[in-house]
Amino acid sequence: MRAWMNGDLLPDATVPAVLVSDHGLTVGDGVFEAIKVVDGLPFALDLHLERLHRSAAGLGLPAVDEAAVRRGIAAVLEGGGLPLGRLRITVTGGPAPMGSGRGDAAPTVIVVADAMTPWPETTAVATVPWPRNERGALAGLKTTSYAENVVALAEARRRGASEAVFANLAGHLCEGTGSNVFYVVDGELRTPTLASGCLAGVTRGLILDWYGGREVDEPIEVIAQASEVFLASTTRDAQGVARWDDRELAAPGPVTTEVRATWRKREPELLGL
Repeated sequence: MRAWMNGDLLPDATVPAVLVSDHGLTVGDGVFEAIKVVDGLPFALDLHLERLHRSAAGLGLPAVDEAAVRRGIAAVLEGGGLPLGRLRITVTGGPAPMGSGRGDAAPTVIVVADAMTPWPETTAVATVPWPRNERGALAGLKTTSYAENVVALAEARRRGASEAVFANLAGHLCEGTGSNVFYVVDGELRTPTLASGCLAGVTRGLILDWYGGREVDEPIEVIAQASEVFLASTTRDAQGVARWDDRELAAPGPVTTEVRATWRKREPELLGL
């Protein structure tokens, strides 16, 4: 693991570096991006940085210093020693008084690079009872306020699954804790719209651009009609779902297999600095 913070490459990524008064630590006031690294190169970096800017603006943080972030990325990836890894860019509200109000300090900007183990080809998911709030202030933003996801994922793992899936307040299928959901009904590939409250996943958007599919909001019970399901995320790419709650599915199904083949063919287009 290599880490860069506020302009400097840290000599040891395992030692404490963030102030105890940092607003990202005290109240989860921050945004982040997770980016896959292939052969030392970040995947779809520009698209991730665009979303980082949108999330920061949506949270009311100062504009992200993209040039500084890019310097941090170059610093932690120098030497190209990551055949498969993950970048984590975090921008917080910076040091602040205790409580919800922000101070006037500059944001804290952190870039970390670490090795990553590939996900298996298929997985299991569990529906959790807590809804996503598609009307909330943080809907669609990639923020560090992840406690809801921590609780949901712990429940999914208790049930033998690697991902938890939420409905939203309307009862429609929404998203996983760190993934978008695609499913096939009557041969048609579908995924929830962004109005559902799901994150505008970079992998989600590329699959829609490169392969196709229909964005539609449907009750989460539609999954009972699905012939196949897969999860899409930066680290999973397109991962087939072999079990949803107690229902077994054929995975990876034919559509998932086609999406994965398209992904492998097109992925090199977006590798670079």
